[in-house]
Amino acid sequence: MIPAWIVFAWPPVLWQASAALDLQLVHLGTRVLTFGDRSGPCSGQTLWGDASSDRSAGVAWDWVQIQRGVVAIADPLGLITNLQLLDADGEALSATQVAIRLNEIVHDLPWQGEVQRALATSEPSSPASDSA
Repeated sequence: MIPAWIVFAWPPVLWQASAALDLQLVHLGTRVLTFGDRSGPCSGQTLWGDASSDRSAGVAWDWVQIQRGVVAIADPLGLITNLQLLDADGEALSATQVAIRLNEIVHDLPWQGEVQRALATSEPSSPASDSA
């Protein structure tokens, strides 16, 4: 898997904030970094990107498993991207405005399913595992 935080090093992509939801991001990879046990939950990183011939935009974030079958963004303000979102006048949005837009984008992605898939293939098999 491509390391999730590599997106920070990708060349910047200028994008109109009003069209942010039009980005066609695809799943590039999810990594499980820690397995849950009595001391803490499972956690990891996921990376989504829009690779085209003229630009490559990406968004990455940490996630945490709240309980079996439920995952959440670990830090909604900690999303990493190479997108530089612009307002209607071509001015860069503030960090707060960017965080809001990025969370809107992430909300529309099927990322929880990809994280669940990564958890299912990464978790050590257990004789007491549920058959769903």
